[in-house]
Amino acid sequence: MRLLRQLEFIFRNTDPLTRRLERSPWDRDRVERREGWGESVSNGCGSARDLDLEFKSRELLRQLGAAKLAREVRVEWSPRLKTAAGRADSHEKLISLNPRLVDHDAEEIDRTLRHELAHLLAQFRVGRRRIAPHGSEWREACSDLDIADEARCHNLPFATKAYAVRFVYRCPNCRQEFPRVRRIHRAIACLVCCRKHNGGDFDPQFRLKLATTNS
Repeated sequence: MRLLRQLEFIFRNTDPLTRRLERSPWDRDRVERREGWGESVSNGCGSARDLDLEFKSRELLRQLGAAKLAREVRVEWSPRLKTAAGRADSHEKLISLNPRLVDHDAEEIDRTLRHELAHLLAQFRVGRRRIAPHGSEWREACSDLDIADEARCHNLPFATKAYAVRFVYRCPNCRQEFPRVRRIHRAIACLVCCRKHNGGDFDPQFRLKLATTNS
């Protein structure tokens, strides 16, 4: 037991977002709700999990009949987000929030959380089928999460930085081009063509191909 306490002390992050940690985060389903937000723990990659927001997310999902997703969802504050208020990874069941949201009120944090949670919920409901990021399924999830009037993008005053386009990918079918700052390392197909010809499911014949590069 002494060794475990020592290890917990060694790995406890001193970042302002994580100093409020007062218990071991390992027992995720026994976290008790506290007032406010921000109880967190570093994951060792510069990001910090927020246990309070995870608890809130689980409660919302359970109320909507998504108990399986509720058990898996995680919420973190990620310094890698620069201009986006949040991001949802349906594969990892992970919601990442921009730390600069702490400069705004609790209502803005809650709305951003529900916005990203709607992405996870929408994908969970349809299974493996591909859906538009802000399509009808996402809209329905937003309504269920009490943010029916949610906009696709936030209007918070985050500083923006322009990055030069280094790679341009093209759909072999419709010839639409997709500029990217970074090289794509996984199979990505044209959503428009997949929805039009394959019911929205991934089709390798519409996989994006590198057209030009400035690297």
